[in-house]
Amino acid sequence: MSDLVVTSITPTLGSGPGLRTYGVVAALARHHPVEVAYVSWGAAQPAAEYRRLQNVTLRALHASRGPARMVEFTRARTRRVPGGLARGVSPALAAAARAAPAEVRVIADGPVVAAGLLGAARTREIVYLAHNLESGGFRRESERAGLERFERVVVRRYSECWMATRADERGARLLGGDRVRTRYVPNVVDAARVEPVSPTAAGRLLFVGDFTYEPNAEALRFLAGGVLPAVWERMPGARLTAVGRGSDSIGIRLDPRIEAPGFVEDIDAAYRAADVVLVPLLRGGGSPLKFVQGLAHGLPVVASAHAARLLEDGVPGRDFLAAEDASEFAAAIEALLGDPARGAGIGSAGRELALGRYSVDHLATLIGPMTEPGSS
Repeated sequence: MSDLVVTSITPTLGSGPGLRTYGVVAALARHHPVEVAYVSWGAAQPAAEYRRLQNVTLRALHASRGPARMVEFTRARTRRVPGGLARGVSPALAAAARAAPAEVRVIADGPVVAAGLLGAARTREIVYLAHNLESGGFRRESERAGLERFERVVVRRYSECWMATRADERGARLLGGDRVRTRYVPNVVDAARVEPVSPTAAGRLLFVGDFTYEPNAEALRFLAGGVLPAVWERMPGARLTAVGRGSDSIGIRLDPRIEAPGFVEDIDAAYRAADVVLVPLLRGGGSPLKFVQGLAHGLPVVASAHAARLLEDGVPGRDFLAAEDASEFAAAIEALLGDPARGAGIGSAGRELALGRYSVDHLATLIGPMTEPGSS
């Protein structure tokens, strides 16, 4: 057996979706050969980490332009695919799925590919690798109805739907009915390859995310406007670094004690310079990969109550600290900065959680034959 993962972007590790795809590919490759067929978009070349994976080959698809692309867009729209997704559909995606031998399992990576392979999914079994339940509550009301219609078709037509959280599994079955086949496929990192770091004791806080994603931008505003001013009243030397695409152009006036360098090539260096990792999401879906990444580095994490609920296998107070509001968030930061021994213990427990439940090794045990619809 082998797998063909079809994706609409160049395989990189610079975003949450990219990290999710990499984790799934790496886990599948523990069992059998995997080919990743991709349309070049977002980066000129795949990440070097893909080429280091054994059992994985990469194949660039030649995306059409002009009239052929317009025909595909029109076809997608007639299937009631939302316009934002339909614009990314390329005929090359469906062609790759149709050309795959019958014994090859095809995996549609994300909603754009799911839209492009709707026709192919009528004639062969295809797995949908979901990144989020796209019609989740953080969407604008004007978008939600169209996304729900689209996702209802997807979860009913695809042979399996691999969801990042158990909540998304439940949501998929509510949309499509009990006959929808789901599998719990959490976001993971290659935790065994992540070198744990030691806190610097310099009062350094770290928030990693894609700040072009509105929930992350909102979370940074929450820190800058509510949490950190309370921390600075008692710990004026505390510093925050907000790392990730768009953090340098967030559009708010930041205190000089907040650094926003934007995207950085060496994310591990950012973790090595930190004492506490922050995950202050107030809304959004899926399981936050940067949460798992922080745990894997062995640093203590402070998460919002919303983010803590998304990390379903973690225990607040043992694996990380969770906070309901700005004052609790500030108090948790102060507790960890003021008690390095406690922080070290929470960081160690969090790393064990990442190794045991959110690692490529663990995901490899979850991706196997499915016997019952709706099992996970």
